[in-house]
Formats: sequence, C-alpha cells, structure tokens
Amino acid sequence: MSKVQGRVLIADDEPEIAQSLGCLVHRNGLTPLLARDAKEALQLVRAGDPDVLLVDIKMPDMDGLELMRRVRELNPDLPVILITGFAEVRGAVEAIRAGAHDYLAKPFDHHDVVRVVLRALNERRLKLELRTLVGHVRQGASLRETFGPSEAVGKLISAVEQVGKSNFSVVIVGETGSGKEVVAHAIHQVSPRSRGPFIPVDCGAIPETLLESELFGHERGAFTGADQQKAGKLEAARAGTLFLDEISNMAPGSQAKLLRVLQERILYRVGGAKPIDLDVRVLVASSRPLEALCDGGLFRRDLYFRLNEYTISIPPLRQRREDVSYLAKRFMDITNIELSKSVQGFSRTAIETLLAYDWPGNVRQLRSVIRRAVLMAGDLITEQHLDLGKNGGPPVADGLAADSSTPGGNWDGLPLREVLRRHTVHIERKLITQTLRRTGGNKSKAARLLQVDYKTLHSKVKGYGIQI
Repeated sequence: MSKVQGRVLIADDEPEIAQSLGCLVHRNGLTPLLARDAKEALQLVRAGDPDVLLVDIKMPDMDGLELMRRVRELNPDLPVILITGFAEVRGAVEAIRAGAHDYLAKPFDHHDVVRVVLRALNERRLKLELRTLVGHVRQGASLRETFGPSEAVGKLISAVEQVGKSNFSVVIVGETGSGKEVVAHAIHQVSPRSRGPFIPVDCGAIPETLLESELFGHERGAFTGADQQKAGKLEAARAGTLFLDEISNMAPGSQAKLLRVLQERILYRVGGAKPIDLDVRVLVASSRPLEALCDGGLFRRDLYFRLNEYTISIPPLRQRREDVSYLAKRFMDITNIELSKSVQGFSRTAIETLLAYDWPGNVRQLRSVIRRAVLMAGDLITEQHLDLGKNGGPPVADGLAADSSTPGGNWDGLPLREVLRRHTVHIERKLITQTLRRTGGNKSKAARLLQVDYKTLHSKVKGYGIQI
C-alpha cells in the first residue's frame, strides 16, 4: 500500500499546542499548515490547500463549530476533526452528527491523533477516487473500457466511429442491459453535435397520454393541468441528439406524429400553431428487432425506414464471453473503492461460474452480481458469493466444476445443449491451462500443439482468466 500523503490544517489559538501537533504531523510524513485563528483557517481552505482540518473547538471570535459550518459550505467533502476539552466531549459528539468527521479530547494521545488523521485522509482519498472513477465510467470512459476487449466490441466501436461523424438516424438493437444508451451516448460524443445536448427519453416509462407533450412540448392551456408553456424534448435537444429508448413501446398514434415531424423537420407544440424548426439528430433503441415488429403490424414500417439509416446490433454478453472476466474485474475494482474494501480477485471456480453463466440481464446483471459479491466477500470472491442460482438461472453444475472427466454431476433440469456447453467450457479451459503449463507459458508453442491460431488462443486465455 502506498504511503498516505496529505496536508493537515491545524487551527488552534494556543501556539504550543499547534506547534506540537504540527511536529507530530510532520514526523508521520504529512504536511502541517498552521492557522492562528478561524479566520486564517478559512483563508487557507478557500485557497484549496488542506486535505483535513484539526480544529480547536474553543477559539476567540469564531469557535470550531462555526468554522466547521463555514468550511462545509465551501467544501462539504473536507473532513474536520474537532479538538475538545474533556468536559466538551458531549458537545463534540453532537457536532459529529452535524458533520464533523471525528473528535480528539484533551489531553490526547499522539497515537490517537495520527490514527484519526490518517483514517480521515484515507476516507477522503477513497471518496475522491470513487467520484473520479464513477464520473469516468459515466461520461469519459471509452467503449473499449465499458464493454471489454473482445473482437465483437472492436467491431462495435468501428461502427460507432463510422456512423458517429455523420448525421444519420441510427437504430440500436440489443437485449435488456446490453448498454444501448451507452452506445447512443458514444455516437453523440464523436459526432459534430457533441457540444450540443444529449437528451434521453424512455418511451416505455412515459404513459401514452403524456408522451406527445413530453416529446413536442405544449402551450399553456393545451389540456387540463397545462398551466404554463413547456418545451418538449425535441426542442431541448436542439443542435444535439435525441435518444428514444425502447421506441417499440411507442403507441401507433405517436409513431405517426413523430414520423411527420422527422419528415418535415418542423414541430408544433401540443395546442400550438407556431411552427418550430427541428435541428436534432435522432437515435433510437429497441430490445426487440423493429423489422420483425413491422412484419407483425406492431411498428410502422414507414417510420422504421425513416429511422433506419444505419443499424447497430449489440451482441449479448453470452456471445462475447472473453469480456466477462474483464468486466467482472472492472466492477470489482469500482465497488472496492465505493465500499472501502480490498477484495483481491476471484477463485478458479468463481471464474468458471462467471464464464459458464448465460447472463440474460447482460452487463447490467453482471454488474449487480459483482457488486453484491464484493459486499459479501473477504479477500477472494467465490462461487458462493456470486450466488447465481438465485439470480435468473442455475450455477455451473457441480460435476463440471470438479473434474472434466466426471460423468455424473448435478445436471437435473438442464437441457442437453446447456450441459454440453458447460462441459465444453470446463474442458477447454482445463486443456488450455495444461498445455500452457507444458510449454512454460509460451502461447505460440501452445497454439501449435492445440492446432489453433495464436489470436484464438490469446483471446481464450484472456476470456477464461487463465494465469500461468
């Protein structure tokens, strides 16, 4: 573990105590900043210098509680540790409820001071790392980071880059939880409209009676409850991108009106007569193939043709198993930071379980499973922590997890095709592992012995999480 670093602001009107604390902080590898009173401490906070505050609760002009309140207004994430007299401990406890990180009662033990300060610094560091990482995941992460290293993801990225630079309408097809909105946002980010807004609308979450008002806006008095004018999502997305998720849930009447707006590039608010020019790119997504819905009379074919200038299909997670191990590790790292834990990895049987499972909920389900597993696990995530038998399907059959040559096993209730697939995964992983051990980890030699090309073997080694 890397040594904790940080700047500790000590605010105390007694110079001897401040100097003593400053020397103690310095001896432990931290940088002390001394303030003679609360006013000087506030100036240092405004300058953005400290990482943690040690504040005497009794100071002239402004006490430690008032200083803490003002500091929280400036920087709510900055931890404040109160220094109190023994008789003031009850008040310090109340202050903690109001936002103080901790308190130290005089006369304090030097070891306690160091312990409390280091803990505050560690918690602050973890919070900042989590915020940075989550923000990166939500906004700045590349599709490669978000989806995984597989060849299928490479093709997806190429498609996004190709169509993103155009102004084409795009239909994104993928199962629930596969990341359709992530792909839509990536298209927006590489497009000439990237500086404009990205406005998502879930067509399945808005009642039919409200969808038109939500999309087109309405004028005051257009219907009961319309007490003021409101711009719709199409207007809000001007010079940017409108993303219509699960468009297959849109009612036929709304489909017809959307088609007319897209064809004429002009919209009218509900109850309005003023034409509004439309300057927006439209991306849509569906978990069901729209062409098949057209064949069944459930979606307007003319609207489909208008929207389908380009189609992107997101392969389900079960068709790109080499991404499973990568994503599981990534979700583990993110959750470790969130929960201040240090889970190190996955057991062999846990990896086999992850790779054998079909993931009907795709990446969204995998993320939920790993988050729960990190919460429950100690140093290592096991198949028991994954608990996939209670999350949409059976775990790997016991016989397969034990030995590839075992003819029996707990296969009751599984279709033959599923049993064979799981058996194949286990045998393939075991054979590759054994061959790599024979060759001392030389993948080129192992590929020749197994009579497969190097790229295929490399992909399977990564996908199965094999380490030699």
